[in-house]
Amino acid sequence: MDFLPEPIRTILAFVVVLGVLVFFHELGHYLAARWRGVYVERFSVGFGRAIAAWTDRQGTEWRIGWLPLGGYVKLHGQEQPEDVPEEVRAAWRSGQTFHEKPVGDRAIVVAAGPLANFVLAALMFGALYMTVGQPAATTAVGTVQEGSAAATAGLLPGDRIVALDGQPVTRFEQVQRHIQPRAGTPVAVTVERDGAERTLTATPAARVTGETSVGILGVGAAPTQFERLDPFSAIWAGTKQTADITVQTLGAVWQMIAGGRGAEELGGPLRIAQMSGQVAELGIASLISFMAVLSVNLALINLFPIPVLDGGHLMFYAAEAIRGRPLPARAQEYGFRAGFALLITLFVFATWNDLSQFGLFRWAAGLFG
Repeated sequence: MDFLPEPIRTILAFVVVLGVLVFFHELGHYLAARWRGVYVERFSVGFGRAIAAWTDRQGTEWRIGWLPLGGYVKLHGQEQPEDVPEEVRAAWRSGQTFHEKPVGDRAIVVAAGPLANFVLAALMFGALYMTVGQPAATTAVGTVQEGSAAATAGLLPGDRIVALDGQPVTRFEQVQRHIQPRAGTPVAVTVERDGAERTLTATPAARVTGETSVGILGVGAAPTQFERLDPFSAIWAGTKQTADITVQTLGAVWQMIAGGRGAEELGGPLRIAQMSGQVAELGIASLISFMAVLSVNLALINLFPIPVLDGGHLMFYAAEAIRGRPLPARAQEYGFRAGFALLITLFVFATWNDLSQFGLFRWAAGLFG
């Protein structure tokens, strides 16, 4: 996409990225509904007026909305009978309505959307590992910053870090995780140099990030080597990578909640659009990797126990399974109202972060002196 002007490239990349992720999310709901015998009235990617629409042989309307910020699957009889007029109930297809299915079937249909995003991420990573190759795990030092803790300790480019404080390490991510919480604390760094191992002592320097201080060793990784995998190994490696990103994302969210990480990292559609354009400029492989990470994030967001989201519906279904009957209608209504208010608040906050990052408020402040 690097042949396109920057604004067009950003918009096109954003539409492609979000469209693919939303399509697979809704496809999960659609396939699960068909599996459990629920008639699907509409499958929409995008909101608002349709710019393209067609109806398949099962009677499902497929459409593309002009606003590419999400999508939905309209399930037959999704409403409760008491919430719709008699003439609507009379047109329902017996045995194919969503509300009359057992709670387990309804939970399967709802959970299938986030599950589809996890599967998509694993397949995308697997495809990359089969074609481009999987980054080979290494702790080889490529650069050493002058005056850094690593330079003071005597680390040299070409060294391979094999252990920290006696704990073996095989990836640079492990080195970072060990060093970051140890600012100002001496660390025993075992390196392999010229076929022999030696242990050096380095004291990571402190770098302030937000309200926290992290340790910095001052080394850069050697250029990444890629190894192509066979299809089975690639899919397995893609599944493991998806699981790793899931754990890392949940850890980052918990750090934000606990106050150990700044909430300014929370971004919204504007930041996703900006990053989509930037990543698209790097090539198709980078764009696919970016989409895979976003797919994991979309799955996790939808699984949060917030009414209106898939996780909120699953929470209500769990309560129904325990109680033997659905929660009172008023309790569900209040829950959905609270969930909607929370989502709007998060959306406004994320958009504020995006605009702040883009410098809009600094620019406006400059206009008014």
